[in-house]
Amino acid sequence: MSVVREWAENAGRDDVVLLDGFHALKHALRFGAEVVAVVAEEPDRVRGLAAELAPDVEDAVARLVRRGELKGLLPRVHPTGVAALAVRPDREAGRAALARTPRPAPVVLLDNPRNLGNVGAVVRLAAGFGATGVVTRGDLDPWHPNVVRAGAGLHYATTVDRLELEELPPGPLYALDPEGEDIRALTLPDDALLAFGSERHGISPELRARADHLVSLPMRPQVSSYNLATSVAMTLFHWGGPRP
Repeated sequence: MSVVREWAENAGRDDVVLLDGFHALKHALRFGAEVVAVVAEEPDRVRGLAAELAPDVEDAVARLVRRGELKGLLPRVHPTGVAALAVRPDREAGRAALARTPRPAPVVLLDNPRNLGNVGAVVRLAAGFGATGVVTRGDLDPWHPNVVRAGAGLHYATTVDRLELEELPPGPLYALDPEGEDIRALTLPDDALLAFGSERHGISPELRARADHLVSLPMRPQVSSYNLATSVAMTLFHWGGPRP
């Protein structure tokens, strides 16, 4: 089968996502993704990147990569000159992982986020800190290609899903709110749901009413807000991060 035909057939599947660039491919392979197609205009260059930057997945990259004209497959080509398609993780298995107790790490909840890049940055942070997952409320798809791109393929290192209020996993809900208690006076438990609102509107009234605790981040007067990913990073750092 030709590279173009193979790509087109896989790209048309509902359960397949685009991995844009080498780092997204590297992370996806590292965390167990089922990669169904890898295309590069210079496969030897991509193999070299794997040997230099990710020897743990070098063999997989070398086996999967095929030569092809990316400009005919994508609207823009990543500077690393490679793109891949991977199967999205099983959604029911992910929801089971979110609901499993006791949890070793919090779940990050984004309440009606608006910026795709910010959501991807949060996924990347959550993966790095070892959070149990990132869930969103609202109409933004956390598996949108731009979110996966900003997350550098680290959707496969944690659980990422969109849930309704009644579907949220168990655990005490800590909602970030300017009127809340200073986070420095609190200990965040491993089974917490850490909820963040949009930068413009904050936490929605229904989620605020559901919260067990309102929590505020230290911020200088007259500064309006932190970037969403910055707020998540500060909160996860206060929680503690991966155990040594």
